[in-house]
Amino acid sequence: MKYIVDKIRLLLNDPQLKRKLIITLLIFAAFRLFAFLPVPAINLVQLKALFAQNQFLSLLDIFSGGTLINFSVMALGLNPYINASIIMQLLTVVFPKLEQLAKEGDYGKFKINQYTRMLTVPLTFVQAVGIYVLLKNQHVIGNLNPIEFVSFMVTLVAGTFILVWFGELISEFGLGNGISLLIFAGIVGRIPVVFGKTVSTINQDLIFNFVIFAVLGIIVIAAVVFINQAVRRIPVYYAKRIKGNKMYQAQTNYLPLKLNQAGVIPIIFAVSFVLFPQLIGNFFQYSKIPVVAAVAHFLASAFNPSGFFYNFFYFILVIAFTFFYTVIIFNPQKIAEEIQKHGGFIPGIRPGLATKQYLEKILYKITTLGALFLGIIAILPAIVSKVTGIDSLIIGGTGILIIVSVVLETFKTVESQLVMKSYEKFVK
Repeated sequence: MKYIVDKIRLLLNDPQLKRKLIITLLIFAAFRLFAFLPVPAINLVQLKALFAQNQFLSLLDIFSGGTLINFSVMALGLNPYINASIIMQLLTVVFPKLEQLAKEGDYGKFKINQYTRMLTVPLTFVQAVGIYVLLKNQHVIGNLNPIEFVSFMVTLVAGTFILVWFGELISEFGLGNGISLLIFAGIVGRIPVVFGKTVSTINQDLIFNFVIFAVLGIIVIAAVVFINQAVRRIPVYYAKRIKGNKMYQAQTNYLPLKLNQAGVIPIIFAVSFVLFPQLIGNFFQYSKIPVVAAVAHFLASAFNPSGFFYNFFYFILVIAFTFFYTVIIFNPQKIAEEIQKHGGFIPGIRPGLATKQYLEKILYKITTLGALFLGIIAILPAIVSKVTGIDSLIIGGTGILIIVSVVLETFKTVESQLVMKSYEKFVK
């Protein structure tokens, strides 16, 4: 605790980091302000009644930070942008030109971000139409004339892009990854509401179960911190060598391989995908074609957040995205080439191809453990809620994973900048 307090004190004493913190907090405040700016033509009373009986929409609302239940101009949240990011990363693996572009430093990153934004536009329109049809079928919104309908669509698209802009502002001028921090802010902003609803539904028989749930929550937080901090250190030896007129002494270094290389990204991606079947089901379940309506009804009921299919696919997707993202951000071949180029070697392993294969073997082993842990933690609250009977906290696992992971990542970003500041003093 003293360590955290000391770091916060150093953060507040540094003018540059203090300015970044203020910018981040101001953007959070603007985000929460937009969360209560409703879109016209929405019956909010009917909308809240719909959310009370639909667990899927309640789950979406948590990740939108309350913008959906108020149906604010940011009702769609960051989901379209996250889906576009997933598609672009998949395309980067498939198409060599995009892969080459991704390696071109800041310019390549800028161009891929542009393509992601362009792809976000049609995805936002599709999701906006889906939400409109769902709300119309539930009598939350009436028939809109063409001008009102276009205004409705443009408002939702503009809200999503304002949120994306907020995220980019935080990434550039604030602390940490803007998109992750906005999702974090949305979840934290809804915690008091969810907690209040949970407490109001608890009776004498459920108090003991609630205590069990709270204790498990603390254990989950501790476990997530441990897994995110766990590192497999691989020793790398550098032999004595002469380069030009200088002689470099032999030295030993370590290559740190994190148990969870991908951080919070697989969870965000998995949630975006696992919610999609029920979104499609809700969209088509009122179709006049019997077969389409039957399939849509099956998807809507089967992928209920407390159901088996939802949690099964959620578990599989968390594992799949953990491996996928780890492969993207960690390239064993490139690491092996860098080690060989600088005259290094791993004890007992030949440089080059053998080093690459060894790193791949270690990476797959530790990633398997990390992915299984994330998958189990993600579905654990659904299992516990079945045992304890507390349904309103079913979103706790995913929320805890995102909150803890984002806090740790942001803390590391702040710590690295503080360390850099201390080194600058020696350079001067």
